[in-house]
Amino acid sequence: MIDLHTHSLFSDGELLPAELIQRASVIGYKAIAITDHVDQSNIDIVIPRIVKALKALKDFVSITAIPGAEITHVPPALIPSMVKEARQLGAKIVVVHGETIAEPVAEGTNRAAIEAGADIVSHPGIISTEDLLLAKEKGVALEITSRKGHSLSNGHVVKEGIKFGVPLVINTDAHSPADLITDETAKKILLSAGIDENRIESIFENSKALMEKALRRD
Repeated sequence: MIDLHTHSLFSDGELLPAELIQRASVIGYKAIAITDHVDQSNIDIVIPRIVKALKALKDFVSITAIPGAEITHVPPALIPSMVKEARQLGAKIVVVHGETIAEPVAEGTNRAAIEAGADIVSHPGIISTEDLLLAKEKGVALEITSRKGHSLSNGHVVKEGIKFGVPLVINTDAHSPADLITDETAKKILLSAGIDENRIESIFENSKALMEKALRRD
């Protein structure tokens, strides 16, 4: 499993980065990105702390751990500057909290995230055709999620994402140890969302490609 969207206690997760990484390693993860929630109030605190923690752990863990951030409930007009700041602070994976149907996310968030060049739009809800086409053009991945509530629109994301050739990835949006999943569970979630069995490996490959791109960033 390559999971590019998880949370530690630097936002609303339950675990320190070290424990989150250890637990992911034990269940067979190949890589994990720690992408705690950020807005204007905490971006300059959270990302440097995650970067510092993962740098210290690098030689002592058996999986790849990537510092990141999830820009969350930020007004769409401010998302481009936040994506830029997150990268400057050391986030190698930038996720934007998409227009999930489970929360009152501001309309236009998906579009702003894609235009800003975020790596992933998490749980993008009933994403529009225009935004799907822009995501394809810019190579921004859309998330299929195992997270309760946010997963309600997985079917739409899968159907439309495949129709328009948008890269899809599967993530957990983990906040607790119980949220981490194995490859087998990920496959079941993908099948349940409408992914044909012969396409599943391509979803995993998208995550691998995104991970490799992140690791090439200085």
